[in-house]
Amino acid sequence: MSRRKALVIGAGIGGLTAAAALRRAGWDVEVHERATELRAAGSGLSVMSNAVAALESAGLDLRLAERGEVLRSYHVRTARGRLIREFPFPSIIRRLGVPSVLITRSALQQALLEATDGIPLRLGSTAEDFAVDEATGRVTVRFAGGHEAHGDVLVGADGFNSAVRRRLVGPESSRDSGYLVWLALTPFRHPRFTPGSVTHYWGSGQRFGLVDMGGGLLYWWGTKNMPASRSHAWQGGKAEVARAFAGWADEVRRAIEVTPEEAILAVPSRDRTFLERWGRGPVTLLGDAAHPMLTSLGQGSGMAIEDAVALARRLTGAHDVPAALRAYEDERRERTRGMVAASRSVSDFEQAENPLRRPVRDAYFRFLPERRLTAILEDSLTLPAGFARSAGGAQPVRPVASVEGGRRAPQAR
Repeated sequence: MSRRKALVIGAGIGGLTAAAALRRAGWDVEVHERATELRAAGSGLSVMSNAVAALESAGLDLRLAERGEVLRSYHVRTARGRLIREFPFPSIIRRLGVPSVLITRSALQQALLEATDGIPLRLGSTAEDFAVDEATGRVTVRFAGGHEAHGDVLVGADGFNSAVRRRLVGPESSRDSGYLVWLALTPFRHPRFTPGSVTHYWGSGQRFGLVDMGGGLLYWWGTKNMPASRSHAWQGGKAEVARAFAGWADEVRRAIEVTPEEAILAVPSRDRTFLERWGRGPVTLLGDAAHPMLTSLGQGSGMAIEDAVALARRLTGAHDVPAALRAYEDERRERTRGMVAASRSVSDFEQAENPLRRPVRDAYFRFLPERRLTAILEDSLTLPAGFARSAGGAQPVRPVASVEGGRRAPQAR
């Protein structure tokens, strides 16, 4: 059988992971990215244990722990710094035997670019439409400027504003979260900023996070409730951010103070109504193109990575490509549906502004039994059992038992 070709639209985390995993699974791959240059936003993220295990199951060793910082502690505090709860991530991670890594988006992008070295990557290639040849089952993608690409599979990994998704389901509206998110990376030192630490601070309609990226580099994020009409067109500056967190813990105020104004990014927080059908014929979606979610669980990148590896596994040796794609979608639907719903639920809970709800929120996490909290957290960090069958013949990671879990608590962003 001649090698078949997969067209991946989007060179983000999900798209590059899919490209690397599909190549290991025996496919020729071509990646198309609408940006004219690859520049990761100045922010950080967490590649939690489930995503690291998924990469290992596909034989993709990105050496993430060398590029970032392994998560060692996780605390939730009040706005003024009083401890609400230490979350048992370290003990869960030790039991799973797979690290969770705090890493800059640019470092993760570089790792994935190295893993996809040799795969054609077309920059400035904006997908506009696609068509499927019913006789051959192959797909043709048309790009701005008139050029085309032909393949046996089309993977829409082109993010929140996916052109592939829009072609599949038509125009859609987004769901605003009710708040704006500020993000920044900056060198930082403080007695409360320790190696491998993640600390969340909860206020009234506001939150703040300090996350260690390693090497004295801080990734911080802050949220503030505001109408969508303002958050989607925010044009404020560092002074407004500083005012929003005046009176908060010293380390929070200090983080904002030492950050150059140009390093602060403002991002409206939004998702979409969950999409039940992700594709048809030889076309499918993954990551934010399939299931955009709010950031409260820190699992957006994790779900994209899991999607990519599951997709490659389903396509390994597949004779009926559409059937393999529908099996991939069926496998991923409930896992991602739960993450999208939990991300919004946790976001609403944590972002509480009502003075009567805030004490309830803090007390809930302060007094939640340790066993119950551990089960909730472990549910997100546990790689689904099907990943033990690795893509591309790689040795699978040690099996991770499924854990019954309810509502998921927040993780590093």
